[in-house]
Amino acid sequence: TGLLVIRKYHQSRGQSHRNVCLIPSSAHGTNPASATMAGYRVVVVRCDDAGNVDLADLTSKAEQHRQDLAALMVTYPSTYGVFEERIREICSIVHQSGGQVYMDGANMNAQVGLCRPGDIGADVCHLNLHKTFCIPHGGGGPGMGPIGVGPHLVKFLPGGMEGIGAVSAAPYGSASILLIPWAYISMMGGQGLTRATEIAILNANYIVHRLSNHYPILFLGRHGRVAHECVVDLRPLKRVAGIEVEDVAKRLIDYGFHAPTVSFPVSGTVMIEPTESESKAELDRFCDAMISIRGEIRDIEEGRMPRENNLLKNSPHTAESLLQEDWSRPYSRAQAAYPNAASKKNKFWPSVGRLNNVLGDRNLVCSCPPVEDYA
Repeated sequence: TGLLVIRKYHQSRGQSHRNVCLIPSSAHGTNPASATMAGYRVVVVRCDDAGNVDLADLTSKAEQHRQDLAALMVTYPSTYGVFEERIREICSIVHQSGGQVYMDGANMNAQVGLCRPGDIGADVCHLNLHKTFCIPHGGGGPGMGPIGVGPHLVKFLPGGMEGIGAVSAAPYGSASILLIPWAYISMMGGQGLTRATEIAILNANYIVHRLSNHYPILFLGRHGRVAHECVVDLRPLKRVAGIEVEDVAKRLIDYGFHAPTVSFPVSGTVMIEPTESESKAELDRFCDAMISIRGEIRDIEEGRMPRENNLLKNSPHTAESLLQEDWSRPYSRAQAAYPNAASKKNKFWPSVGRLNNVLGDRNLVCSCPPVEDYA
């Protein structure tokens, strides 16, 4: 919707030829997908080793496409979980070349009450209601993604006199879902919303503090801090112990956790985004599990456990597998099922063991019953 508004803006100024959309290499895959659907030609901008937009490359690309530049899509804080310190300069470079700035509001959870997209220089910003304003994430809908725009773009919004028209099935999207964020915002109030942002940032940095002596943390800011999420690098584990990110994700199930985001935004990593909703006790339970798993990996690393038959490669462990009479694995049933004290108090039992994810992805089988079954 935001990109279509920008396109309409350029058209109103007799600049329909502007069709280039600059997107940093750190962007979520939905950004280039949205740009392509809106009729733009995507040009990728490099990022530096710290995860920030490479200003030299941005300046070069903006100048190269000056005549056709329509927009820049930028996520703030970045997808790497770091505040772009030169974000205003980034916006200025794009504006000087005639483009508009679309701020991906996926990480508004780290902005609300502390800073504003308009002050930073964005012309359009969408809001992820599911992360920042309390609606359920996923579940098949209904979807609702409101956008905010600068004054010069208001008349091009859906429903406006010169607007782009309905983008979804209804002129303003699914209005019913808005009751949840309305109630959440009303009950939280301004101070409550700001506090939620502060706690989201604090929680992520607490995880960094606890895990940094056990795992490398990618993309720390200038002061060794992250925004509201952190990227934990598991790639070195493959070299020293033959352990993949999937193995850690599966082993977390034995500890009672659904794994965080894996292999995004960097392959072989986990991105941990606690938001404001996790208590310190829950953060500690998660960090304890990650530290314990690192100890299990060290056993493989130092030869106390085989590389192909170990707690991680065989996880998750179902109750059925643990109750079999024949137990020939090089670790005990107790180690498999109850890896720490917390798991003994509140045990989650997975219903299935390790699946071949790649095989499943490549061989889809429709489990829908035939129409005759409904007769």
